[in-house]
Amino acid sequence: MIKLLILDVDGCMSDGKITYTADGLELKNFNVKDGFAIKAWVKMGHIAAIITGRNSSIVEHRAKELDIAHLYQGVKDKRAVAEELCAQLGIKSHEVAAIGDDLNDYKLLQWVAQAYTPQDGSEYLKSFTDVLERNGGDACVREMIEKVIRRNGEEEKFLNQWF
Repeated sequence: MIKLLILDVDGCMSDGKITYTADGLELKNFNVKDGFAIKAWVKMGHIAAIITGRNSSIVEHRAKELDIAHLYQGVKDKRAVAEELCAQLGIKSHEVAAIGDDLNDYKLLQWVAQAYTPQDGSEYLKSFTDVLERNGGDACVREMIEKVIRRNGEEEKFLNQWF
């Protein structure tokens, strides 16, 4: 059973585009459908983590908004950080699912039990991951979470949050 989701930001939780204002402020777009599913995952008693290569106060704000307790930014070796997090939490790699869209996610995605990439993810990842129907920023994280929930056999627990 998957207990931990590891999420990439740019290209997964967002469409990968970064907009800067004239004042140098960074802007990102997040999909509310992804947020809805992440919050539901956490409410089910599971763990979500963000491991991203960039640093952004916007990501810190989004993580707090979604009750994501484990946020790692500016990471060069995502797999090493994931292994350390799992050791702290007492979770094994066969209990982890992750989503990533580019080559800096490669080693992490090879290590986890369930690896996902958006439709517009790198071709190098598509050879060994579950390729989602949606692009990054277009609710692909929600698509992944719903697949994980089904594979965990937790659809009833997920749906009972609203019915």
